[in-house]
Amino acid sequence: MPSYDATSTGADRRFVKQAMSAPLLERAHELDLARRWREKGDQRALHELCTAYMRLVVAVAARFRTYGLPMSDLVQEGNVGLMLAASRFEPERELRFSTYATWWIRSCVQDYILRNWSIVRTGTTAAQKSLFFNLRRLRALLHDPSDGGLTPENRAAVAKALCVDEREVDNMCSRLSAADRSLNAPIGEQGDAEWQDLLPDDAALPEDAMMITRDRATRNAWLAEALSRLTDREKMIIHERRLGEEGVTLESLGQKLGVSKERVRQIEHQALRKLKSSLTRIVGDPEEAGLIPSV
Repeated sequence: MPSYDATSTGADRRFVKQAMSAPLLERAHELDLARRWREKGDQRALHELCTAYMRLVVAVAARFRTYGLPMSDLVQEGNVGLMLAASRFEPERELRFSTYATWWIRSCVQDYILRNWSIVRTGTTAAQKSLFFNLRRLRALLHDPSDGGLTPENRAAVAKALCVDEREVDNMCSRLSAADRSLNAPIGEQGDAEWQDLLPDDAALPEDAMMITRDRATRNAWLAEALSRLTDREKMIIHERRLGEEGVTLESLGQKLGVSKERVRQIEHQALRKLKSSLTRIVGDPEEAGLIPSV
């Protein structure tokens, strides 16, 4: 019978004992209970069905107790899976409920472990989940050390066995071998500094950020002054063709303005030359300042 560790309470042990002592169900009676719950919403039938297979929850949870999470929490998540299985079980398929419920129980327990084993999200993809729950077993079969990286041969063997990329294997090895560490943990014997003090700040320095903001505002002012010297049609074409996120085609602008796309191209070229001339008088070299492309 699966057992709890030394920290388990008397209530936990009593729960396990009751679960393991519940009478097993005959196939016909099991299907009858499932039909009564599915077709009539019979709560007593649901209770009897779930109580009989509570032993299955305990057995599945016991397989995952080595991940360091409380057994009582694993059992609770397994019970959620058992209830989900009862709500989705289809008696007309003539399957045993235990076979169907095992998948749901294991899925809920594994999802709980992935959410709570580490502060950092451990696995989100199917490949990562498969690695998380099978890497230790495969390393043991390969007689590979429990800590550190895998040898190239063993890494290739694990990747082939689980149908994943070798880089995924390396990444999961690193995650499993590194424990969570508080950013407020002191460094050294004196403890004058914390680990968070060593984290790099990728943001720009205040003076650099101020300079970038000022330069952007200055360039916008120069460009606004140059645009003010264009005609309305030239400004519209420049805005649509050069200043928008996606440049509008010459043909669509031609249809909008009632001219040919070649005429639009000529107006655009003329407007760019006027802009370059105006900006040259303002800043000297507009191309070097990044204000306008070469014409």
